[in-house]
Amino acid sequence: MTRYGTSMRNAVVIFAASLMLALAGCGTSTGERAASGAGVGAATGAAAGAVTGGDPVTGAAIGAGAGAATGAATDEDDIDLDD
Repeated sequence: MTRYGTSMRNAVVIFAASLMLALAGCGTSTGERAASGAGVGAATGAAAGAVTGGDPVTGAAIGAGAGAATGAATDEDDIDLDD
């Protein structure tokens, strides 16, 4: 892989992880945050897998698991969307 390709892959992974963590806190209950985290994680993981040359299905599965865990672990006060 070229140096540009490696840099692009790293940027996509960092962006995807940041987006997933930021949006995983959306929802008022633990279940809602876990569900929204799983959805965002699956989409982000699939996109990252496709961009990096990996398997989008595997990326979606890993992203969904990580997003659901992050969403469930957050508290509704962790991210204040009212400001």
